[in-house]
Amino acid sequence: MTQDYIASLLGPWAAEWSTGAIVLRILLSVVLSSIIGCERSSKRHSAGLRTFIIVSLAATTAAMVEEYLYDCGRGAPWIMAAVVVSTAMLSGYSILFSSKGQIKGLTTSAGLWACGIVGIAIGLGLYTAALIAYLALLCSLSLFPTIEKYLKDKSNHFEVHLELKNKSDLGYFTTTIRRLGMRIDDIELNPAYLNSGLSVYTVSFTISSQELKKYKKHHEIIEALRSLDYISYIEEIS
Repeated sequence: MTQDYIASLLGPWAAEWSTGAIVLRILLSVVLSSIIGCERSSKRHSAGLRTFIIVSLAATTAAMVEEYLYDCGRGAPWIMAAVVVSTAMLSGYSILFSSKGQIKGLTTSAGLWACGIVGIAIGLGLYTAALIAYLALLCSLSLFPTIEKYLKDKSNHFEVHLELKNKSDLGYFTTTIRRLGMRIDDIELNPAYLNSGLSVYTVSFTISSQELKKYKKHHEIIEALRSLDYISYIEEIS
């Protein structure tokens, strides 16, 4: 079997079942997935930093478990893949939606998936891999929220749930947004509120004003918009 180029540069230990190799794989998984997660968080996508890290971490642990089983002659290459696919499907069904149609529970869903994979590793006696993965998962859930919140506050893109008292007020709203120094990227009417008497939208913004970029946070902009008479309710979609 052809050896991985980077593994050959690092030495034989990187391709073997050693503590150093396990730490290397998990750290590399976290670093690479965090780069993608930071990019997604900066653009206000629902699956952000922690979600990408947790999913990547779970997949890395699953791959290590599968490799170990195959090397020991105790498993087939497709068994762990089937487990990953089935747990991913269960995680997808566990995503929750709030009463205002917002996606919730992505991080929790990914965390359950990751914990399931770590549990498989523990059950097979892969204690070192399981413990290292568990510590990385714990750090992802407890330490990264602060970083993720900072990235979102610094982002020039954000999305709001908007409820107007009348449909005709949408023109006043768009004019106000432009005067504040923001650009409307997308406006989507929420059909679930058609018979409620309210005009409900999901609105995506980009902050174009240099002053707003420097001094205003998203919650301050939301508070300013909330004071408008024709807005019944507005909140940022996280």
